[in-house]
Amino acid sequence: MVSALSPSRASDFMTCPMLYRFRVIDKLPSPPTAATARGTLVHAVLERLFDLPTSERTLEAAVGLVPQEWERIAAEEPEMLSLLAEHDGRTDEWFSGAGSLLETWFGLEDPTRLEPAERELYVETEIDGLVLRGYVDRLDVAPDGAMRVVDYKTGRSPSERFEGKALFQMKFYALVLWRLRGEVPRLLQLVYLGNGEIVRYRPDEQDLLAVERKIKALWAAIERAARLGDWQPSPSRLCDWCEHRALCPAWGGTPPDLPEDAAIRAVDPSASGLVEIDD
Repeated sequence: MVSALSPSRASDFMTCPMLYRFRVIDKLPSPPTAATARGTLVHAVLERLFDLPTSERTLEAAVGLVPQEWERIAAEEPEMLSLLAEHDGRTDEWFSGAGSLLETWFGLEDPTRLEPAERELYVETEIDGLVLRGYVDRLDVAPDGAMRVVDYKTGRSPSERFEGKALFQMKFYALVLWRLRGEVPRLLQLVYLGNGEIVRYRPDEQDLLAVERKIKALWAAIERAARLGDWQPSPSRLCDWCEHRALCPAWGGTPPDLPEDAAIRAVDPSASGLVEIDD
């Protein structure tokens, strides 16, 4: 059995243990939305853009990548095509929305002055038997070895109340990179394309040790919930956006019966066939 945790699943449990159960144990599908599909598309374009020679990394080139990246994504994930039904099968408006986000990014960063060390970097380390893993959108490494961890967000920057959630994800990645490379990343950078804002944070060892303690405590809580079969919902305003609300007991719903191997699924995502590592 491999106990593993990604920042997305950690966030699920912190938000609502019942949400963690729905996604990890019950494996309830989360159909793509227009927002998530557009986010996947923009992330793909920003990854492929750096395959081009430096002088060719223009906004026009990025927009030109949109149709072919959408075709590739739709071939790999056919359910994405169902979203086009809402647009009568037309892609012009769909692509235009992605183009607007790309234009915002070009106003924030200059790809002709960037040469990422890694893109869509899979990172994994083990801490006291727990595997921490995820994908980093972009890792920049300076000549002196200093690391900058960059994450693209196609939505708007959150209010201070919810900013901690995004920073936890970045600190999670920083912790993994520290354990892997022996050096604390110099800068964590969240790039919000929804409103053109960049949030930067400079972590230190004490920050990351605190994150490690938090993850260990969180995992102990997940193991306890798995052992007891007790996945309590935590109602909040976020419930308005939860695709599983109709099944949640906090809203009068009835969850599926727990499978016999629920306790194993809860701590070993591979046991349930869960292949998602991060959002």
